[in-house]
Amino acid sequence: MNETIKEQSWLPLIVVALASFIIALDATFMNVSISQVVVDLNTDVSTIQMTMSFYTLITAAFMLLSAKLQDIVGKKKLFLIGTALYGVGTFTASISPSAEILFLGWALIEGIAGALMMPATVSIISGTYSGEKRTVALAIVGVMGAVAAAIGPLFGGVMTTFLSWRYGFACELIIVVLILVFRNKLPDFAPTESRSDLDITGSIISFIGLILLVLGILSLSKDFNTSIIVIILGLVALAIFALFEVRRKRNGKVPLLDMELFKDRNLRVGTIILLMAYLSMGGALFAISLFLQSVLQLNAFNTGLTTLPLTIGLLIFAVAAPSLSAKIGHKKLMALGSIIAIIGCLILSYQFRLDTTMLDLMPGMFIMGAGLGFSMALSVDVALFNIPKEGQNNASGITSTGQSLGESMGTAIIGIILILGVMGGVGTAVDTYAPDHSNDQQFHDDVYNYFQKVGTIDDIKQNNTLVDVVNIIIQNAMAFVMQITAILMGIVLVLTFRLQDKKVKS
Repeated sequence: MNETIKEQSWLPLIVVALASFIIALDATFMNVSISQVVVDLNTDVSTIQMTMSFYTLITAAFMLLSAKLQDIVGKKKLFLIGTALYGVGTFTASISPSAEILFLGWALIEGIAGALMMPATVSIISGTYSGEKRTVALAIVGVMGAVAAAIGPLFGGVMTTFLSWRYGFACELIIVVLILVFRNKLPDFAPTESRSDLDITGSIISFIGLILLVLGILSLSKDFNTSIIVIILGLVALAIFALFEVRRKRNGKVPLLDMELFKDRNLRVGTIILLMAYLSMGGALFAISLFLQSVLQLNAFNTGLTTLPLTIGLLIFAVAAPSLSAKIGHKKLMALGSIIAIIGCLILSYQFRLDTTMLDLMPGMFIMGAGLGFSMALSVDVALFNIPKEGQNNASGITSTGQSLGESMGTAIIGIILILGVMGGVGTAVDTYAPDHSNDQQFHDDVYNYFQKVGTIDDIKQNNTLVDVVNIIIQNAMAFVMQITAILMGIVLVLTFRLQDKKVKS
């Protein structure tokens, strides 16, 4: 009777959705605050980009361990431990006097806490609701994460412009308190395994593999050859992890990750789609936010306001996704979303100029957000279609890892593509538009330093030649970023055809 009452209530969903919201919010709300944080903490863009990336990287690195800890500690207990730790991290970040303390609170403490919470948000929902209510609940959790990721720039803009970026972390602390206050609304889940079942060796190997993989991606623009080696080492470590887990299960021991789950096509494909969608969104938002601040010279609030159409499009289409999927199916709706997102990216690729206005960006932003709304809202549900109850915890860890890796790699990969586009375009732009400076290394350095420090046109307006060169580089680099994002969504489109769909109601 108690379980029936709990399933009738949406309160557990609300509590879990709040957690999903702040975890996703943390990955994007600082995008519009980068220039102010650089000034306040006397640091540079690369350091803040690294901190942003490491937040989701650390979350992803601990995700598989967290998924298994649910079986040992219990879903609810682990979720609440993570929530409390998250509160410590966000408080530390809010009072950070330096980039190092910001990294400690935001990337390290909140990253680990997010890892403890994220798999539990999915598995608590799966264990609390069933049938159509589960489909709707999983979609809402997905929507909350996506909406938080999209609304982050506006939220960060309001905080930074009218108060301080520090208040953004303080607001998250308020939500943490609310979650803890309503903790009794969550159903209890008894542990199903003992501490002796914990795969310590597998945890270490998976952690090393994920860290090396993303570290290699983060350092691509600094030392390409070394980065490729690090990436390969990360992939090798993950391959060793997979083989170790298979052998561990054959020997009758409990694996950290049951590799047999990957035999399910929907879990494999759905997780990759989730990764690619978050990679596309996180990376595009990072690049667009930098453009709005450095080229259009918008403050944090106006930067967030400019990205609002993406948020609105994502919210409207994500909320509509569950009911529409019941009529036409997850597969077709996610494919349609991919096509819509591609169109939005291609429209945006032509909009980044010195004289670009907020109105110029609105159509592309809205269309891109609309397409992502369909994909993000349904990815987790489609990935868990065929997973049995005993595999839900492991599967939730897989999907959550995919999402976190997407967020981390999005900022890293798109950020690197932008940097590489700038670095590669400096020589060509100078040779074409300022041939007199072709052999002037100081001029080349001035161009690159402008981008590295997120400068404004005011910083270089005394040099008309430098302004012209910077403008051309910006146009080409941003167009390249949006074209790459369109290609990523094209991959998502192809992947949707590999999904197994539910039977659509007649």
